[in-house]
Amino acid sequence: MLKHFCLGICALLVCAGALWAQEAAPKSSLRPPSAERTPVLSSQGGSEAGFQAWVTDFRPRAIEQGIPARLFDQAFDGVRFNPKVVERDRRQSEFTKTIWDYLDTAVSDLRVSNGRKALKKHRKLLDRIERKYGVPKEIVVAIWGLESAYGTFRGSDNVIQSMASLAYDARRKGFFEAQLLAALEILRDGHTQPRNMKGSWAGAMGHTQFMPTSFLELAVDHTGDGRRDIWGDDPTDALASTANYLRHNGWKTGVPWGVEVRIPKGFDYLMANRDDLRLPSDWAALGVLGINGKPVRDFARASVLLPAGHQGAAFLVFENFEVLESYNTADAYVIGVGHLADRIAGRPAIQGKWPRQDRALTYDERIELQTRLTKAGFDTKKIDAKIGPLTIQAVRDFQRAKGLVPDGYASLSVLKLLR
Repeated sequence: MLKHFCLGICALLVCAGALWAQEAAPKSSLRPPSAERTPVLSSQGGSEAGFQAWVTDFRPRAIEQGIPARLFDQAFDGVRFNPKVVERDRRQSEFTKTIWDYLDTAVSDLRVSNGRKALKKHRKLLDRIERKYGVPKEIVVAIWGLESAYGTFRGSDNVIQSMASLAYDARRKGFFEAQLLAALEILRDGHTQPRNMKGSWAGAMGHTQFMPTSFLELAVDHTGDGRRDIWGDDPTDALASTANYLRHNGWKTGVPWGVEVRIPKGFDYLMANRDDLRLPSDWAALGVLGINGKPVRDFARASVLLPAGHQGAAFLVFENFEVLESYNTADAYVIGVGHLADRIAGRPAIQGKWPRQDRALTYDERIELQTRLTKAGFDTKKIDAKIGPLTIQAVRDFQRAKGLVPDGYASLSVLKLLR
């Protein structure tokens, strides 16, 4: 199944634009986009005439897939090529944020306060959703908070126009044609009208930013009115759809996303690996304890996560962390959702310190890091600017060879040593 939003892929937040300057009037979702990069769109990257020719070619293919001709024409009435969304798709890796900078915004006091108000306002609905789907209401509210500031900003781009422009661009033609066809199916089935099908520039829609294909598969009609309405002022269907999405992807009731922990002196940081799964009691025997100094409950097997290396906060993360990754694979986003949910529920802020003297590596620096690691004999397998498991392991191997703490943290200091 396609990820809910398959553009987010790196552990450090890679940000396509500015974060919200004011939470009361956001300009975009806090959804981290991808680490892909291609050259900036040139003036020859597309034209209105070429786009209209593409639409003419796509029309019979859509009709063959069951889209009524009249509906197609209605949906495309006034649709024009939008080069800005193509440029944004191609330039997503130009700006970077550290995880602590991201969390400062994602889990600010104002967002926590607004989340508690939203939970109080919709408690009866959210209690029903929690009972039906087994997903904590605070998790659902946290996703709502990060995706649309609790419904304040659900996106203003014409989804048909955005998806068609990105499909015409052809860099990821197959993906965006599938999204465009799904959006047309949504209109065909009467869930909303073309004028109301608004979303982000990348096609994510509604209160909790569903991509069209994910909507078709997992959105639900919780109100029972015959429509799955995630766009309107009433958030009922959107919130229930989010819980259904997480349940479908394996959410385990009664298991947390993660728990902040303290790492003991002398800890073998090679064990801070997502594949090293142990019960919290087994981690406790190795000195990994909760912030309160007590062993974490044996909810299920967990791994140690160090999103900013050994100098940053540490977590035991459970299988529900991976479930949240199905919504967005960036670690920063998952920690943001989980921690915001914790704060909405009244739990304390993260106690560990962050290495705020550090900055995130730029795209070019991530490429350089991978290139230098590989040339030094620590093969990252790919030179793609994505700080994933292979690059983290290569960093660990380099750190161990240099007698450093092998925490796998791809920092500027590691790059300087490689230089």
